[in-house]
Amino acid sequence: MTTPAQTESTEAPTTVVLTDVAAQKVKALIEQEGRDDLRLRVAVQPGGCSGLRYQLFFDERSLDGDVVTDFGGVEVVVDRMSAPYLGGATIDFADRIDAQGFTIDNPNAGNSCACGDSFS
Repeated sequence: MTTPAQTESTEAPTTVVLTDVAAQKVKALIEQEGRDDLRLRVAVQPGGCSGLRYQLFFDERSLDGDVVTDFGGVEVVVDRMSAPYLGGATIDFADRIDAQGFTIDNPNAGNSCACGDSFS
């Protein structure tokens, strides 16, 4: 009896990944807002010193072509224009003496600026 060989996918993830720490922080911030209809929207816009700039904000809208991923009750939304730039990116939250806030580790970024706000 033979079994089919398992193959590993080498395709890049099609969505962002939200770490558990970041998901907890997003959930706490949404609770502070006192609304249950908000989701974390991650977008890429032209700007910054490297060409493209990340935007993270709370949004209640649903746009045509949005990619929505649930992370333990926290929905992350990426619009269809930003999705190719953000596939496989990891969003984390740092709370250290030298850094505080959301960070994005993006394998699609060829270059980034020194301040980490933009990429190309």
